[in-house]
Amino acid sequence: MKFIFNFPDLGEGLEEGTVLEWFVKEGQRVKVGDSLVQMETDKVVADIPSPRDGVILKTHGEVGDIIKVGSPLVDIQVEGSEANAENSDSKDVVESEEERIEKEVDSGKVEKTVIEPITDSDEDAGAVVGTMEIAAKNSIMPASNEAEEYSTDTSETPRKALATPVARAMAKNLGIDINKVDGSGPSGRVKKSDIREFKANAEQGYQSTPDVRISDTKGDETYVPLTQIRKAIAKNMLQSIHNTAQMSVFEEVDIYELMQVRSRYKQRFANKDVNLTYLAFIVKAVAQALKHHRQLNSQIDTEHNRMIYRNRYHIGVAVDTPDGLMVPVIRDADKLTIFQIAKQIAELANKARNRKLSLDEMRGGSFSITSFGSIGGIYATPVLNYPQAGILGIGRILKKPVVRDEEIVVGHVMPLSLTVDHRIVDGGEATRFIYKVMEYLADPISFLMEEE
Repeated sequence: MKFIFNFPDLGEGLEEGTVLEWFVKEGQRVKVGDSLVQMETDKVVADIPSPRDGVILKTHGEVGDIIKVGSPLVDIQVEGSEANAENSDSKDVVESEEERIEKEVDSGKVEKTVIEPITDSDEDAGAVVGTMEIAAKNSIMPASNEAEEYSTDTSETPRKALATPVARAMAKNLGIDINKVDGSGPSGRVKKSDIREFKANAEQGYQSTPDVRISDTKGDETYVPLTQIRKAIAKNMLQSIHNTAQMSVFEEVDIYELMQVRSRYKQRFANKDVNLTYLAFIVKAVAQALKHHRQLNSQIDTEHNRMIYRNRYHIGVAVDTPDGLMVPVIRDADKLTIFQIAKQIAELANKARNRKLSLDEMRGGSFSITSFGSIGGIYATPVLNYPQAGILGIGRILKKPVVRDEEIVVGHVMPLSLTVDHRIVDGGEATRFIYKVMEYLADPISFLMEEE
């Protein structure tokens, strides 16, 4: 019996996905749970597993094609049916992924000793090649013009390659770190040809350069297909602009005391493999300030003519990745310690750049923070993450003259840019909120001294 497996709804209102790679082909036998295809949606990259045992009759769509949710993905000849029995009696050999690898071994391309089962730790379904291109050595904290003082080491969050099992086996056999190889396959997947090219280039004294996926070049113009993430960003930005009345407020805060606190505890955190960035303090400050200004932790429900005030403080942190901006959420940030927040920031940022974020890690945010200063900006007008009522932008830390204890001294000033939905938040309330955040950042000990 033929079973038509449609592209399933992965949640969060996803409507379509792009085929990144097929793991099966017509005539291949599959079991329940075997990966059929890797799909990219505007939220995640996911391997779609087979719902049945059987033989693949047909795959719908080529690499790069867009498949709508509910549309046919694969046709499977279900095992146990009469048609499947006839197929089993035939002399045709059904080639599985393992058998395909064995052919590589038999041909001498890969030694058998390096063929190992692919476990979750070896091949994560959500991994996508790419590193987060950010100033201050790829930190996601606000940076200043003192690169050494505010930089972080990215060695703790290495790039993880997306690759086929054969490519992994080949790289291991040749003694090549596959995470250093630039992939030319869909979504940067490393192929055997990339391994060969990397080896050849290494022997000549240089490494391969990243491959840019180009759809078509005509004269003076190059056409590149939109990714699912980029389409989602475009859609969400327009939705935000069209459905809110956005207003921005700009301020500066001298973070001298904050710098002293961070300096004292930075090494202690590092000893526990946690990088203490300013962003951890900012997340905590925002969560605490929201308790005093609930309008900024709310959304408007015009359909039911009411306001919705959030009683929990889930802070979204924008992360710049090669595939586009992603906003994982730190839940109940007001209840977390600075150590816990710093640890979560690092983990979520690493997942974001490797496309490992789950839908649960990206949903439910009540307020967002974006750190454009880590790239070099000072002020900006952040666009609301609709339907949230506020977003705080963090600019590049600057050395400027400030008045401290009635004296003019060199201060380290952090620029702040707050955008609010003016339908919900008045100018006075927006100003009071940003002043509260500034109070916490200027005096971080106030986190501990404040009464509920």
